Amino acid sequence: MKKPKEHGNINARQIPNCKDVESGANVDAVQIAIGDLGRWQIIVCLAVSLVKFPVAWHQLAIVFMAPHQNYNCTNPITIDFKDQCSVNHNGTLIKCTEWEYDRKTFPETIISQWNLVCDRTHFANIQQSILMFGVLLGNIIFGSLADRYGRKMPLMVSVVLQLLSGIACAAVPWFHVLLLMKLLSALATGGTMVTSYVICMEIVGTQWRAAITILYQIPFSLGHMSLAGLAYWFRHWQQLQIAITLPSIILLSYWWIIPESPRWLLAMGKQKAACKILQKAANINKVKNVDISEIVRKHYLHQNLKKSTLDHKASFLDLFRTPNMRVKSLSIFFNWMVCGMGLFGMSQYIGEVGGDIFINFAMSGAIQIPGNFVAWWAMNKLGRRITLICSNSIAGAACLFLLIVAKDMAWLRLLLACSSIVGMSVSFTTVYLFSGELFPTVIRNIGVGTSSMFARVGSILAPFVVSLNYIEAWLPPIIFGIMPLAGAALCLLLPETAGCILPETLQDGEEFGKKKLKQNHEDLQAEAIF
Repeated sequence: MKKPKEHGNINARQIPNCKDVESGANVDAVQIAIGDLGRWQIIVCLAVSLVKFPVAWHQLAIVFMAPHQNYNCTNPITIDFKDQCSVNHNGTLIKCTEWEYDRKTFPETIISQWNLVCDRTHFANIQQSILMFGVLLGNIIFGSLADRYGRKMPLMVSVVLQLLSGIACAAVPWFHVLLLMKLLSALATGGTMVTSYVICMEIVGTQWRAAITILYQIPFSLGHMSLAGLAYWFRHWQQLQIAITLPSIILLSYWWIIPESPRWLLAMGKQKAACKILQKAANINKVKNVDISEIVRKHYLHQNLKKSTLDHKASFLDLFRTPNMRVKSLSIFFNWMVCGMGLFGMSQYIGEVGGDIFINFAMSGAIQIPGNFVAWWAMNKLGRRITLICSNSIAGAACLFLLIVAKDMAWLRLLLACSSIVGMSVSFTTVYLFSGELFPTVIRNIGVGTSSMFARVGSILAPFVVSLNYIEAWLPPIIFGIMPLAGAALCLLLPETAGCILPETLQDGEEFGKKKLKQNHEDLQAEAIF
């Protein structure tokens, strides 16, 4: 009998080092009990993906809340507006104390409300730094909490915190209190990011991980685009702050819609709670003739989890304790930093072409959506590692070509910048899935949270890289070009994960990829001999 031809998705038999489910070496209780993808998984993943709208809004709203705004000194009174920060009065420079702002586009911004100009200009930059630092802390704190206490409760706490702190941002009368509220809001945003994605990935089958990752990323791009519309409609920064915060009320419904991750419950030895959730999911998916209790029992039998493993409290250090996990962690962390720096940096770099701020911002979000679908196709057709190598290489090469393209060829420079952004959006989508599959269940949230932390480090550095344009025009393109190429090179140290069963324990994580790397080393030695 002729074997049917396989299409599209990469399966475990095509990928070296993947554990074979049929061999009995590993039993994925979640996948066997409820299927790869059914009505239950679709409902949960669609609901969870909605958190990416406020994630995009809160991270990017600073563009419209503190935009570039022209201003003139009005006190001391002067007719000469050439110097906006001081006035020459009888040969003496007098410091300005009041300013008049251009309010044609934005009637009130954070800058105009608190006079963040002249010697106070750095306060606007501090706010952006605090915002990204808050997201970074949220990734770490909520990632650790989710690995210790489950995915659902930290997600709910972060949603409530995001709602309360977001409203407070619009109500506070003091700038320093605003900074504190922005920090709390960003902390919550980081929490929703890391916990929501892991929930999605832990309930779907291996062949649907790429699709779910795309589903999860598209709302961020849509949120990016829709923010331009919200900012166009709500020009006052406080009104915009309320507009991007109140929709989080809908996310409170997660308490009834989103379950605890059954995969986390199994990893923690909570068999009864896991069986209850899996049975409900199996009923909704109409999976028949399955004995959930027996599947869970076989799961533990095949995993042969030791009591010490179950009692082990996951920590950040587990990412680096063993040599193979250490190499994989450092390689994937660097790639996350490249994605954060490249995507946010190039989005800012493309904004220097001029034009309408609302249209430019919407376009910078729109061009990321095709990148998501390219990533979907590539991850299924080529695998995670090759996709990340190719997308990083394209993004890096496009930036380096900016060095040799004349400034008067604006259309070509714009095309190269857009190509780099698309490449980075493919990389960001890919690295999300790649990192989630590399780390074992017991430290997955810590791993993904730390990874996202490095993306925040990259996004914090991005504005400073762009500002190097005022020193030497070639500095930003060469940095944005070399970093992705270095990330592509480090991908060679990572194993392919497409079609593989997710590693559960720390031992699984350490062993994952070793055999493939050893085989590559032996092949290279054999080639050298002959």
